[in-house]
Amino acid sequence: MAESNTDNSQHLLVTRNLQVEDYDRLVQVMKKCYPMMKGDIWFKSQIQKLINIFPEGQLCVEDNGEVVAFALSIIVDYSKFGDSHSYEQIIDNSNFGTHDSSGDVLYGIDVCVDPEYQGMRLGRRLYDSRKELCENLNLRSIVAGGRIPNYHKYSDEYTPKEYIQKVREKEIYDPVLYFQMSNDFHVRKILKNYIPYDKASGSYAVLIEWNNIYFDEEEKLVGAKKTSARIGVVQWQLRSVRSLQSFFENVEFFVDAVSGYQADFLVFPELFNAPLMAEFNEDNAAKAIRKLAQYSDEIRDKMVEYALSYNINIIAGSVPVYEDEKLYNVSYLCRRDGSYEAQYKIHVTPAERSDWGMAGGSDIKVFETDTAKIGILICYDSEFPELCRILADQGMEILFVPFATDMHNGFHRVKVCSQARAIENECYVVISGSVGNLPKVKNMDIQFGQSAVFSPSDFAFPQNAIVAEGTPNTENTIIADVDLNDLKHLHNNGSVRNLKDRRKDLYDIKIKI
Repeated sequence: MAESNTDNSQHLLVTRNLQVEDYDRLVQVMKKCYPMMKGDIWFKSQIQKLINIFPEGQLCVEDNGEVVAFALSIIVDYSKFGDSHSYEQIIDNSNFGTHDSSGDVLYGIDVCVDPEYQGMRLGRRLYDSRKELCENLNLRSIVAGGRIPNYHKYSDEYTPKEYIQKVREKEIYDPVLYFQMSNDFHVRKILKNYIPYDKASGSYAVLIEWNNIYFDEEEKLVGAKKTSARIGVVQWQLRSVRSLQSFFENVEFFVDAVSGYQADFLVFPELFNAPLMAEFNEDNAAKAIRKLAQYSDEIRDKMVEYALSYNINIIAGSVPVYEDEKLYNVSYLCRRDGSYEAQYKIHVTPAERSDWGMAGGSDIKVFETDTAKIGILICYDSEFPELCRILADQGMEILFVPFATDMHNGFHRVKVCSQARAIENECYVVISGSVGNLPKVKNMDIQFGQSAVFSPSDFAFPQNAIVAEGTPNTENTIIADVDLNDLKHLHNNGSVRNLKDRRKDLYDIKIKI
């Protein structure tokens, strides 16, 4: 019954290190990106050398196995160059003898995105990977000479300095400079004759820099792995919507806002598409929710699209799914690489069974993501401790609980049980609920909720085991960071060790199917 997809999605994006076998595709992308710049196509031998001397710094994004964007970089001792240098000096006339693994600055020497993929934020995806690499290698900053490709349109009217100011003030649009400023880079200086044959930029470039706030003068952390996750939680206001498009506009607002904080995960509540059920208000509840299920595939596909475009893993609340003449409550994990998987609600409530004729699923599993191993339990499922223990035994680090509760007592059950799951399974638990009301929509007319991120209870975690929580019964968003290394330490060195200290000689939990 569990659903998995890697091939049916229109896009399947993967960020990875560049390989020399990608060269032919790189040439195609460069020719599309640099139509006004002759002589700016890298030779295969140059790409091979970059991969040999600094493989971590050569990044690409592929879509269904085909490279559609790439970024090249080297490490330099910036004191040898200062702020007055040319592109050829940095790349040592394409010999890259300037690369210094003990240097202090990650220097970006090229970024290309296939124009057909504009709007999918692949450039930001590559820049985020560069930033993570800069932090992992404990480098002082990222520096690059940024082109100003629209300057040739205004060179008779403005000096480069005036042009940059106009771009800052949003009076002129420059795709490269605007993008860099939007990604937290600041301008250090204007460089003359940086790339002499860059006629579009008038041979000028803008020296830009992103500072690594975690840079440690004393310690060199080479190749450290990511040990934290940033989580966005939507406390969703149920409101009437005019159409499916209007619903998507509300959803995209939160995806856009949370992804702007470079979050790894975003979670919506259970049945967050319930406002669309008002369209079928004249039908009885069972017919209405089955008609609502007609939208579920389109909603799932749109959430996959958002996950790709905004580079964030989305737990798409839950939606009703009608298949094999049965109605299920299903949560989709939409990964930022374009794949998705489904978790069916295992336990349906008495009201879901009697009013909607809903059936329970039969598969429970841990999902791999690029940040952490996660589990999903929909609302009532969080009140059955066996399910979370099964997930914990499979290595789950973060449990997501989309919920929908009408009254305070129902919310209290979900909250208390979720807190218990975090403590007894030594994991983080994230709950996301709806608030407000939907007149004339049976079972979803009144909502009470307060979203939160819960932690285990030990010295490394908040004293009350609550990482963050929203304002009750008000639409808002939580952004919270959780440390995955703290979980590993807890498993082995905690004050109590719930997972290790179980008496398996007396009892155990197993899946029958």
